[in-house]
Amino acid sequence: MDDPTKWIDVLLARVVLQDESDQQNLYLKERSGKRGFAILIGTSEAAEIQRVLAEVEVQRPLTHQLLFEAVTALGARLTEVRIVALERSTFFARLVLSPTPGELVEVDARPSDAIALALRARCPIRVAEEVMRDASTTG
Repeated sequence: MDDPTKWIDVLLARVVLQDESDQQNLYLKERSGKRGFAILIGTSEAAEIQRVLAEVEVQRPLTHQLLFEAVTALGARLTEVRIVALERSTFFARLVLSPTPGELVEVDARPSDAIALALRARCPIRVAEEVMRDASTTG
């Protein structure tokens, strides 16, 4: 069955780190438009995203790198990340994996983890139109 959801391609616009806070801000912006929104994420996820963006390698794999390498070692690939819902100020995401050519499997994930993995896999990040409409600010 086809997915009737309209998906909006987004970019990671910025990560804002706040000292002495356990919540950080990640901003997503649509590729072809002005809408965007912030997601509150944890400090460890923000640090991982910053490491990927700065191409910093660690001596031993941390959780996101370990998961990415495990998926790859099993012959699958992360094809895209989807921000699928916004309920009571909480975002929900899914990893879209391809274990074999032509096959897609979706796995629930926190948006922060999903985005960290998307950056590592260099795959698209997409947001459901309904989520973009409900969460977005213009500018």
